[in-house]
Amino acid sequence: MKLWQKNYNVDKEVEKFTVGNDFLADGKLVKYDCIASIAHSKMLKKIGILNASELNSLVSGLNGIISLNEKGKFKIKQEDEDCHTAIENYLTKKYGNAGKKIHTARSRNDQVLAALRLYEKAELEEIKKLIADYDKSLSALVKKYGKAKIPGYTHMQKAMPTDIGTWLGCFADSNKDNLKLLDSVYSIIDKSPLGSGAGFGVPIKIDKKLTAKLMGFSKTIENPMYAQFTRGKYEALILSLISQVMYDLNKLSTDLILFNMDEFGYVSIPKEFCTGSSMMPQKKNPDVLELVRAKYHVVLGEEFKVKGIIGNLMSGYNRDMQLTKEPVINSIETAKECIKIMALLLGKLEVNKEKCEKAMTKELFATEQAYKLIKKGVPFREAYREVGKKL
Repeated sequence: MKLWQKNYNVDKEVEKFTVGNDFLADGKLVKYDCIASIAHSKMLKKIGILNASELNSLVSGLNGIISLNEKGKFKIKQEDEDCHTAIENYLTKKYGNAGKKIHTARSRNDQVLAALRLYEKAELEEIKKLIADYDKSLSALVKKYGKAKIPGYTHMQKAMPTDIGTWLGCFADSNKDNLKLLDSVYSIIDKSPLGSGAGFGVPIKIDKKLTAKLMGFSKTIENPMYAQFTRGKYEALILSLISQVMYDLNKLSTDLILFNMDEFGYVSIPKEFCTGSSMMPQKKNPDVLELVRAKYHVVLGEEFKVKGIIGNLMSGYNRDMQLTKEPVINSIETAKECIKIMALLLGKLEVNKEKCEKAMTKELFATEQAYKLIKKGVPFREAYREVGKKL
C-alpha cells in the first residue's frame, strides 16, 4: 500500500511514469531511512504515541531491514514507489498497529530529506577518506621523483623549466582547497529536516532536537519551509563540490595521457591499467584515464541538471524535486570510483628521468637568460628583445 493510498487506484502507466527509477535508486537510502525512523520512533515513544513494546518491535524490525538490505534481501518493488513505503509496509505487515503509527508527525517530504541528508553526510565522509588516500599517492610520487626537471607548458608549448614536484604538488594543493570546501558543504547540510512535515510543521508538539541528536545532526532546521527549500539546493551544493574534485582528476588525467605518449615519455602508465586494440597488436591504451577525464563532464552535466530542475519552482515541495535524487547518487558513486582508481594508478606510476632531462631544451631557459641581462642593468624590454632575437 502506498503511503498516500486513498479509495482509488492510479493508472499503471501513471504509476510507472511517476515512480521512475526511485524504487531502484532508493536501495542506497534504506539504511538511512531506518536510522531516521529509529530516531523518530524513540521520539514518538517520548511524546506518548508509542508504548515501550511498540518501540522495541519497531527498532528490532528496522535493524532487521538494515541487515536484510546489506545482504541484498530487502526488495523495493515498483508499486512501493520508494524505500520509505517499502519499509513502512514491512513494519505494518510484521507488527500491525505499531507499523501504522510510525508515520505519525512525519510527512514523506521530511522523511525523504532526513534519509538523503544522512546518506549524503556518510558519503561525504567516505569521499574525504578517499581524497586522503589519493593525496598520499601524490605525495609518494613527489617524494620519489619530485626533483626531476620537466618542461612547464603554456598554450601547449614549452614555456619555462619546472619539476615533477611542482607539477604534482599543484594537485596536492588543490586537494587542500577541495577538503575545505567539503567541510564547508558538510557543515551546511548537517542539519536535521525531520519535524518539518510537508513544509509547514506538524499539528502536535514534537521534539525535533531529540531526533536530530539521535541521528547525529549538529542542529535542526527550524523553519519548516526552509527544510523543503533545501531539497535540490543542498544537492546542487554537493554536486558543485564533486565537480571541483572531478575537475582536478580531469586535468591530471589529461596531463598523464599526454606525458605518457612516446612523443613525451615523461611518465609510464602501468600496463595493467591499459587496454588493447582489437586490430593493432602494439597498442596499450590509457582507457582508465580517458574515462576519468570524461566522467568530469558526466558529473558536470548532473550538476546542471539539478540546478535546472530546481529553478522556477514555487516555494514548498514540488514533484520535480524527485528528479534531483538520482543525479546526486550517480555523481557520488562516480566520484568515489574515479578517486579510487586514480590513487591506485598513481601508486604504480613511473617517471622516466632520462626522457624528462632530454626534454629540457634551451628555449625553456629564455626567460632566465633575459633576467641575467636585467641583473647587469639592461632594461627588461631590451633584454626580452635581445634574447628573443636569438631564438
